[in-house]
Amino acid sequence: MKITKKTVLNILLFAFILSFFVTPLGDYSKVLLNKIFSFSPSVTEESDRNKITDYDWTLKDENWNFFNFKKSKGKVVFVNFFASWVLPCEAELQSIQTLYDKYEGQVDFYVISDEERAPVEAFMAEQNLSFPVTYLFIGEKMPLTDVKAPTSYLIDKEGNIVIHKEGIADWDNSKIYDLIDRLLAK
Repeated sequence: MKITKKTVLNILLFAFILSFFVTPLGDYSKVLLNKIFSFSPSVTEESDRNKITDYDWTLKDENWNFFNFKKSKGKVVFVNFFASWVLPCEAELQSIQTLYDKYEGQVDFYVISDEERAPVEAFMAEQNLSFPVTYLFIGEKMPLTDVKAPTSYLIDKEGNIVIHKEGIADWDNSKIYDLIDRLLAK
């Protein structure tokens, strides 16, 4: 039996596709594909924006100390819900890190997980991420209703939700920078 060139190509293609499911190469490839196909989130029309009226929300900081979201009332706020084991989150967090590096101290960042500290800290170190992680206090009332990972919000100083993005987004682009600069200038 003679093996044809077509048979060899089919075997290689099959092996490549199989690698997406059973090897670490597949995980890296999936993250890369998520990054490639993530786009800048859409800004919600002013007439369609929801508003946060109750900032009373208890969270935990990176040291596991309780604090209240009220401290961000009157500020521009970025909120992202993530899980370290969700591939789209992993792909999105690098762009959030860049956004954080650019606006640290000007925008309040809440990158929120409902996981325990140990796996999140290991994930953060492995991914070389330095923004502070906020931990969700399960059962506590909250002003945002959609907490499925990944989901992000950009909130203006008046509490209007300017962006509500479910799924992965690219936060490292001039469209977002221009929007945040305008929100900070108000």
